[in-house]
This record gives sequence, C-alpha cells and structure tokens, in this order.
Amino acid sequence: MISHKLSIAPMLDWTDRHCRYFYRVMSKRTVLYTEMVTTGAILYGKGNYLAYNEQEHPLVLQLGGSDVNAMTECAKIAEQQGYDEININVGCPSDRVQNGKFGACLMAEPELVADCVASMQNATNIPTTVKSRIGIDDLDSYEFLQQFLATVSAAGCKHFIIHARKAWLSGLSPKQNRDIPPLDYQRVYQLKQDFPKLDISINGGITTFAAANEHMQHIDGVMIGREVYQNPYMLAQADNEIWQVGSHVKSRLEVLNEMVDYIDTHVASGGRAWHVARHMLGLCNGLAGAKQFRRYLSENANGQNIGGEVLQQAFDKVLQLNPDLNEV
Repeated sequence: MISHKLSIAPMLDWTDRHCRYFYRVMSKRTVLYTEMVTTGAILYGKGNYLAYNEQEHPLVLQLGGSDVNAMTECAKIAEQQGYDEININVGCPSDRVQNGKFGACLMAEPELVADCVASMQNATNIPTTVKSRIGIDDLDSYEFLQQFLATVSAAGCKHFIIHARKAWLSGLSPKQNRDIPPLDYQRVYQLKQDFPKLDISINGGITTFAAANEHMQHIDGVMIGREVYQNPYMLAQADNEIWQVGSHVKSRLEVLNEMVDYIDTHVASGGRAWHVARHMLGLCNGLAGAKQFRRYLSENANGQNIGGEVLQQAFDKVLQLNPDLNEV
C-alpha cells in the first residue's frame, strides 16, 4: 500500500520519465505521477507512452478519458506494465481535454466516472484513484462536491486528490485556472470529516513542507506541483520532513553526479542531454550562480554528442561562487 503523504502532481510536458527519475534521485518515498496520458495515445499511438525507469516506483499513471471500455483496457495495460496505481483526470480544464470529454468537465457526470472506476477496479488488482477540483462553473456548492465523492467512492474509489480551486471551463485558460479561482482548503478538510474512511489528498498553492505538514493535521496527503518543478532540490528534504525517517540528505553535487550518469546512458541510447537537463534548470535556485547554471544548460545541452559533462560544466559556474558545495 502506497503512502500518499506527499506526491508530485502530474504536469503536462513536465513530469516525463526523465523528470521523474531526477525527482527519485532526491526522494525515495514521494509518490510520482506521469503526465496525463490519454486512452487514445495508449491504444492507438505509435510511441510507448507508458515507458518509465524501474527506479521511479511508487509510480502512478494519470489517465485521460471517459469511455468505460477504453479506460478499462488501458488500466489492464498499465497493470501489466507495472504501474502501482491509475489516476483518472477529472481536474484539467483545457479546451482540448473538454473536447475529448475528459478532465474537469467529468465532474458534471459523476455516474460516468463511477462506471469507469468500477470497471477499472474489477479488471485489475491495482487501485484506481480520482483527481478533481472542488467544482466547475456554477456547479460549485459543497453539496455538489459531496455528492460527487459519494457517487464515485461507492463505485470503489478510496483515494481522491482534490485541487482546492474550482475550474471555469470557459473564459479562463488552464494557466489562469491554476491561479485565479480562489483556494478553499476548508472545503477539502470538510470532505475528510464527512468521508473519514476515504484517503483525501489536497493540491493547490502549497509551496513548503511546513505547510504540507500543517495540511496533514486535517487530511491524509499533500500534492505539490509547480513549486517542486521550479525548486526541485527541496525534494532532497522530503523523506525527512514528511516521513521523519532520518535518512541521508543528498547534496546537490551527489544529485548532479547521479544525473550525469543518467544523461550519459540516455545519450548512448540515442537521446539528447537536453531531454533530461531541461528539468534540472532549477537545481541551483537560491544559490549564487544559479542564473549562470540555467543559462549554460540552456545554451549548451541541446546539441548532438553532448553528454553528462554539460551538467558538470554548468555546475562549475555555481561552484566558483559556492566552493563549499564541492563537498559530497
């Protein structure tokens, strides 16, 4: 059974397998999510959209879709591929997602979500979970949210991740939907009181582990997204701050050395250093030389025949200003 105390949000174009490997180097316990993958991509796409590194576990596939048969078939494939859980996207507000009849618009169809959950759970031995908003458009009362959870949980879903903002399906862009609708953490806390047997995680606007631990006085888990992507080294403290395990905290240099090896392996298999390095631009944020680190990677990591040494060269810019970082 996975502990969902801390997880990293599924972020389109960001949380690919290279990003997730980077995060796993820093935290062994944080639950990682894929980018949202649609049922069409899995069933009809030419690429292997479910590829991952074995080190990424615990790992959850976030699935986008609403056709019960397609969702069930993808759930079976995900289980065969070794994923630990499957999460249904009922929170993304983009037009493209709405046109495909999945994402946040599904909050208006709790019975359909419940049918997907029931079928997916019956066909697999791994959990199916749901990530949603607190409401959509004018369907934003607490009673609406309460009924959504009641309907979907009755079908067998035991874990809900709630982004504590409503979504406007028209009039706001996905980016605006992450910032403009006000956060309502109390509404998520109330869900936990009303559904004490469900595992409730909260998402939205959380930027520190201190805040995460405060939320967990009221609910079961916290999901963080953009803050980790922009300041990834915070994850080095996650296992100790969230799980209090007293494990070794890797230095930036230790993290960097592991990622040098990973990039070299990726390049040897035909990839490019930039596929990995782009996720590491924030590794030195907060340090003197961070801007030079980002600039060097941006300017030098995208060429052919560039390996992990580009990371070391970028980090040298930071070491010149922070010589104490040279200690492993």
